[in-house]
Amino acid sequence: MFRGANAIALDNKGRLTVPTRYREMLRAQCDGQMVCTVDLASPCLLLYPLPEWERVEQKLLQLSDTLPTERAFKRLLLGYATEVEIDKAGRLLLSAPLRDYAQLEKPLMLVGQLNKFEIWSDTLWQSQIAESHQAVGSEEILNHPRLQDFSL
Repeated sequence: MFRGANAIALDNKGRLTVPTRYREMLRAQCDGQMVCTVDLASPCLLLYPLPEWERVEQKLLQLSDTLPTERAFKRLLLGYATEVEIDKAGRLLLSAPLRDYAQLEKPLMLVGQLNKFEIWSDTLWQSQIAESHQAVGSEEILNHPRLQDFSL
C-alpha cells in the first residue's frame, strides 16, 4: 500500500525519482513495470503498478464503444496510458503529453493512494490540499453515510 505525500523533483529530461522507500516494493510487486495516465477528475497523473493497471483495464473492457460518454472516458484514460519502467537509479520517464496535462514542472508531489500514486505539480497540490481541508469540514462531508464509520 502506498501512502504519504513526497516532495520530489522532475529533471530536465522529464524523469522523476521514485522515493527509496517504495522501490523494493515496486520491484517485488511489478518488477518496476508501471502505467501512467491522466486523472479525469483532477489536474494530476495516476501512476499504477502494472498489476493494478490491469485491473483497471478489465473494468474498461466492460464499457461500451458506442455510448459517447463511456467511449470518451475510455479514449482519454487509454489514450494517455503510457507504460513506464523504473530504471536502476529509481527513475521513471514521464512523456511530454502527460507532463503537459498535469502542468508538471520541477517541484512535484508524489502522493500515495493505497494501490496507486498521484503525481501533482507542487502548486496545484497546495491548492488541492486547501480545497480538501475546506471540503472535509463541510456538513455534506461530515454527514456523508460512507464516511460515518471513520473515527480519526
